[in-house]
Amino acid sequence: MLVEISYLKKCTVVLLIPSVLAIRCFAATTTRDSIALNESISDGQSLISSNSKFVLEFFSPGASSHRYIGIWYYSVPRGTAVWIANRNNPVQDKSGVLKFDDVGNLIVQNGTGSSFVVASGSGVGLRDREAAILDTGNFVLRSMANHSNTIWESFDYPTDTWLPGMNITLGNLLKSWKTYDDPATGDYTFGFGPSIVNDSASQFVINWNRNSFWTSAPWNGDTNSLIPELKSIGIIPVSFQCDNLTCMYTPNPAGIMSKIVLGQSGSLNITQFDLEGKLWTLLWRQPPSCDVSNLCGVYGVCNNSALSAPVSAQVSLCQCPEGFAQQDPSNSRKGCTRQTPLQCNGDRFIDMLNMTLPDYRQKLSVVEKSECEFACMKDCSCTAYAHSLPDGCSLWHGNLTNLQDGVEILHLRIAASELHGHKMLWLAYVLPSVAFLVFCLISYIWIRRWKNKGKGKQYDHPLVMASDVIKLWESEDTGSHFMMLSFSQIENATDNFSTENKLGEGGFGPVYKGNLPNGQDVAVKRLAANSGQGLPEFKNEILLIAKLQHSNLVGLLGCCIDGEEMLLIYEYMPNKSLDFFLFEQSRRVFLVWAMRLNIIEGIAQGLIYLHKHSRLRIIHRDLKPSNILLDTDMNPKISDFGMARIFDPKGGLANTKRVVGTYGYMAPEYAMAGIFSVKSDVYSYGVLLLEIISGLRNAAARGHGNSLNLLGHAWELWKEGRWRELIDKSLHGACPENMVLRCIHVGLLCVQENAADRPSMAEVISMITNENATLPAPKQPGFLSMLLPTEADVPEGSFSLNDLSITALDGR
Repeated sequence: MLVEISYLKKCTVVLLIPSVLAIRCFAATTTRDSIALNESISDGQSLISSNSKFVLEFFSPGASSHRYIGIWYYSVPRGTAVWIANRNNPVQDKSGVLKFDDVGNLIVQNGTGSSFVVASGSGVGLRDREAAILDTGNFVLRSMANHSNTIWESFDYPTDTWLPGMNITLGNLLKSWKTYDDPATGDYTFGFGPSIVNDSASQFVINWNRNSFWTSAPWNGDTNSLIPELKSIGIIPVSFQCDNLTCMYTPNPAGIMSKIVLGQSGSLNITQFDLEGKLWTLLWRQPPSCDVSNLCGVYGVCNNSALSAPVSAQVSLCQCPEGFAQQDPSNSRKGCTRQTPLQCNGDRFIDMLNMTLPDYRQKLSVVEKSECEFACMKDCSCTAYAHSLPDGCSLWHGNLTNLQDGVEILHLRIAASELHGHKMLWLAYVLPSVAFLVFCLISYIWIRRWKNKGKGKQYDHPLVMASDVIKLWESEDTGSHFMMLSFSQIENATDNFSTENKLGEGGFGPVYKGNLPNGQDVAVKRLAANSGQGLPEFKNEILLIAKLQHSNLVGLLGCCIDGEEMLLIYEYMPNKSLDFFLFEQSRRVFLVWAMRLNIIEGIAQGLIYLHKHSRLRIIHRDLKPSNILLDTDMNPKISDFGMARIFDPKGGLANTKRVVGTYGYMAPEYAMAGIFSVKSDVYSYGVLLLEIISGLRNAAARGHGNSLNLLGHAWELWKEGRWRELIDKSLHGACPENMVLRCIHVGLLCVQENAADRPSMAEVISMITNENATLPAPKQPGFLSMLLPTEADVPEGSFSLNDLSITALDGR
């Protein structure tokens, strides 16, 4: 009996083994390409596209222990990720889960319960949605009942890789990894958009820290016109199909695994997978070059020999001269900084051998090398000189860029203390320098007094102005980037203020595009003779902006005072201003929702800095679309601080008899009574926010709907629950309605008639970014029933309260 039982047990075990194996085999071969509302993907699990083209799962890049959700080609096990969901928000361990939250957002959640929103779900029923990986490599949120109803897709938010079928635009950019082990956003971006030299043409653009790094040939309709070098390859690997705003490609031969990758060093790589060799083959690369503008930053020296050296040689591309150190040891391309500031009197020169001289130079007629050195030493702004028999004497002022090896000798100015063993011979320089400065000041004062003799204009005293500028120029607050340029230098940079270089005109005067000899593009604002503004606004702009440093404020690079000529030099914004895109139908479609939201949040962050975090608490007083400039990546930068005022953060309201600004953006209490506060800027921001959502101007020649301006129209739609009609038609079906509704709500809170009812800018950004925040009901906007003139109807600038022609408001 015992023998029989033992035998039966053995048989049972034998029979169970194939059953268990069968179950495991079935589980291993059963794959899924999507997750629904109540499903999830844990670390160790995966989604595989229906035809096994792509896989999505958690991974750790390189030597990193952090965990990311990534996508790569399924037939390349643990291949390099072509897309990453949480590149800037890694999970610290293997506790990560990809799932839907209670409101339908797709999130990555860690073991502590903290989460990061991957995709915002809106537009279909909460239960009727799924997240799926497609055979194109696109990861989408879509309706389960109708797969063509896509709510969100990863192709709209690429990382560093461009896949076939994906559209690339100026707003849909590739962004490089930070390092091989860290996929966080790096310093390089790649996109497709209008040419920087010809608005009617489009091209590929790689930017490094928002500076132009590489541009392709322009698109002319030929599939290979963008990268003509591809024609030298036996079989051209890709064919581009583009229009003026977007570009995509197909691989050749069709169906082969291909990808275009923006490398961590800024190189663009076209690769295809070799099925026989089981490896990726590099077919074309756009390498870095020392000829790229400002590749190694200020005072960084580009080493051409490093470009051809093998990686194993570890030759640094960018190096620092004697007396300088890397600004960021982890990234040599961010330039070099002086270890000891210049003292002006007593500085010395070091000889930099085998150099290519920078282009931006001042030529002198002196013959002897000693005279050339003396001319540079007595000018505190002179940072280097060179002397040779064929070229004579050359001086450089301000920060040096585009330094690279060559055959010339450059004499670089450094503090004497950096030269060990040398005695400072400062006395030979200090007296001539002081005498020269005194001579310049006396000459300047005499010329200004002679030119203004008998004129009724009230200017600040020229000596005060010159003193302010000199103090500002030499202070640490402005940073070493601030330049004092001569009028002739600006004439050369703008081609004598040619009409081809004119970018536009505002209340201060015309603005021109300029190109400095070092290759840097700048915007030059020149005071017009008939301008309502003048020396106070000019001085205000210098003393305010030069001390402000924020990514959402335009940078002031320098200025020029030459007799009656007053000019300001700014960083150049290639995408012009917000109104250029927002109020022109053919260009407005380019402003996709993600871009508009980025602009909305960026302007708010800039105002928070002005109102709360800057050393000088500032009210802008003239916030409007034409004063919001857009950089290469379409990030917003607040500009034009001629009307701005410093305020006491402990105080409340201020009063002025001189109302400045633009109709349609001025708060009621300011326009009617000259009372302004930070809430004046909040009102202007609210108008801007509603304009960005709707694509309509507040002040227009005709009314909107039954209202006379946009605020009245928005209020009417809000009260009637028809707020969707306010959304720009180009955004319909392409934006999360819950987020748009929140922005409209915040905009109406900002434009409330009573300033005390309006939120602060810190509260505004919290309301926009925190979807769980409870928003109060808005009250009636100011200027509800008024027909407001456009900017073209009313001269920009200032006007007296006595001349203000705004009538009483209706319907209070």
